[in-house]
Amino acid sequence: MQINQAEIDGMMMKMEREAQLKVQLMDKEFSLQMQLKGVEVNAIKDKEVMKEDAKSKRISQQSTQQSKLIEQRKNNLPPVNFESNEDSLDGFDFAEFNPR
Repeated sequence: MQINQAEIDGMMMKMEREAQLKVQLMDKEFSLQMQLKGVEVNAIKDKEVMKEDAKSKRISQQSTQQSKLIEQRKNNLPPVNFESNEDSLDGFDFAEFNPR
């Protein structure tokens, strides 16, 4: 009878230890999931900020160009070229691809 009770007590202790380990594992998994979710949220926020900055830059450039065009019309100036050196790829321009 005592042997059976000792076996039962040993099994109960083993099950309790397994339960504790499972709880610790679940807590760790939850913590990691929350960290991952935070990283995802930050990445989405950063992407939105970049989009808004790019949009703001485009609007500002468009406004500047519009002002130049209005000034050109008022003062009867020659055409304005809005292309910059940055518009070409690695030092060559698209004129190279025009048919001859």
